[in-house]
Amino acid sequence: MILVTGGAGFIGSNLVAALCERGAEVVVCDHLRMNDKWRNLSRHELVDIVPPERLPEWLARGPSLQAVLHMGAISSTTVTDGDLVFDVNVSLSTLLLDWCTEHATPFIYASSGATYGDGALGFEDDASIEGLARLRPLNAYGWSKHFFDRRIVRRVASGARMPPQWVGLKFFNVYGPNEYHKGPMSSVVFQKYPLVASGQPVTLFTSHHPDYPDGGQLRDFVFVDDCVDVITWLLTQPKVNGIYNLGSGKARSFADLARAIGVAARRELRIEFIPMPEAIRPNYQYFTEARMQKLRDAGYKKPFTPLEEGVRKYVEQFLSQRDRYR
Repeated sequence: MILVTGGAGFIGSNLVAALCERGAEVVVCDHLRMNDKWRNLSRHELVDIVPPERLPEWLARGPSLQAVLHMGAISSTTVTDGDLVFDVNVSLSTLLLDWCTEHATPFIYASSGATYGDGALGFEDDASIEGLARLRPLNAYGWSKHFFDRRIVRRVASGARMPPQWVGLKFFNVYGPNEYHKGPMSSVVFQKYPLVASGQPVTLFTSHHPDYPDGGQLRDFVFVDDCVDVITWLLTQPKVNGIYNLGSGKARSFADLARAIGVAARRELRIEFIPMPEAIRPNYQYFTEARMQKLRDAGYKKPFTPLEEGVRKYVEQFLSQRDRYR
């Protein structure tokens, strides 16, 4: 039996789908709330769904778990309630870390590329105490993920007991099915596809940096299937521990992304550039690209999905279908 926190969310539900297809018994910890988030799980037979506030009680019963896959978090970069973000993203993560340590259970958790802040120091997944201390996240979400990364690394450095396997994954710009409940935090693919499909122009931000043309801002876009493949691979590699980047390893422009949507939708693409809001200009990231050598050195050999192929799969198999869920 495997516990997936955030299992009704975006990455979590794709992970649940893969585990169920492999015959695993899965318990999901998540809130479903008053929307269609439940549809992310509707195709799969689950052992149970546990609300986060009941998780300590559920764990106290001493369930026998093969692994805890901790994908749950407040992931919005615009949430300003620091107490709430810390409680969910740090305190709950620590509770699960402690439980996995006590019960000798593998613990794989979601960190974030947001821990790198403005990217001025690069995107090297240096998990040393000194390397992490140099990073300066730009929002409460990124800071909370960084806080937990630093907490777990200090535990390791002090020689404290740890789970038999522990891995943190710094996700970059993930896109793919089952993200429909995320609203403004959903991927650009999901937000722009309806415009392309209906023949409307796609709007992209103008650039305010001399090295990047309008629409030439670069991001590391990674298909959610690749994230799931890495996590399921880790479950077969008990000796792999540490904090790793999880992106495609290749930065692509928003204009490239828009063109990929147009090709996948078989529509003529029109791009219109709109002014970047002044409020986000000071901290806007013009470039992100995950350094993936550390994960490769750990033994993960599968190639990552090229942007055009990932967008095509997303559009053809999900976004253009009546039932978009996995």
